[in-house]
Amino acid sequence: MLGQRVLTAVVLLALLLPSLATDLVWPFAALTLLLIAAAGWEWSRLNQLPGLRAWLSGALLALVCGAAWALGWTVHAPGWVWLMAVAVWVLGGAVALRGGPALWPQLPVAARWALGMLALWTAWLAIAHAKWVGLNFVLSVFCVVWVADIAAYFGGRMLGRHKLAPSISPGKTWEGVASGVFGVLMLALIWTSAEPWLAATGPSIFGSLHMLYGVLGAALALAAIAGLSVVGDLIESLVKRAAGAKDSSRLLPGHGGVLDRVDALLPAFPLALALTGL
Repeated sequence: MLGQRVLTAVVLLALLLPSLATDLVWPFAALTLLLIAAAGWEWSRLNQLPGLRAWLSGALLALVCGAAWALGWTVHAPGWVWLMAVAVWVLGGAVALRGGPALWPQLPVAARWALGMLALWTAWLAIAHAKWVGLNFVLSVFCVVWVADIAAYFGGRMLGRHKLAPSISPGKTWEGVASGVFGVLMLALIWTSAEPWLAATGPSIFGSLHMLYGVLGAALALAAIAGLSVVGDLIESLVKRAAGAKDSSRLLPGHGGVLDRVDALLPAFPLALALTGL
């Protein structure tokens, strides 16, 4: 299992890093479009639409992403797209988390499918647009989510006492979430100190938020991004529990599925763009 995880990670990095390093947007956009289409296939299967319908869902999602790309939205996306995505995650996430795994299957299949497709489409558009903003920006948002997750894991193991959502993810605690936010704020301090050397690759999420909102406002905005990334993780866990699945698929040997790897990123990128206006 460990060997599979390492090999899969190496292959993914071998594809991801060159697409990030180039100044061109299309290699990264194309790679992430394929991944998001696979996530659409997984989402359909987890929500009672397996087989041909799942394949058609992935193809439709790729087609809609491609249409947005053709319209130039990876460069100049309407601001309402990010606001709509954030509203879906905040309001839909609150309802889903309040109801727990028992409520999710009671919602109409079409509604569950549509919400997932919308969330995945806006997430891909935000990730592709973030690459257009610059390498510094897209990497900084990735790192916000990754550091929040890592710090939450270790903080939760050491300090965790109060369960966050025991019916969905028993291991997550409020102390873990607080640790994740603290880790992101420490990352912001380090990244900001290096900002002069990174300026050639565009603005970062940290510098952009600081310029717009000041120190306190930027800290609150980063806490919101970290917090919503946790919601993305919890929503995917909820859907898997409702479906009786351990992983979203077996597409990534040793890692599960695409959704298992990107769930926390899905709400974070639209919120980052909504907050910065980039």
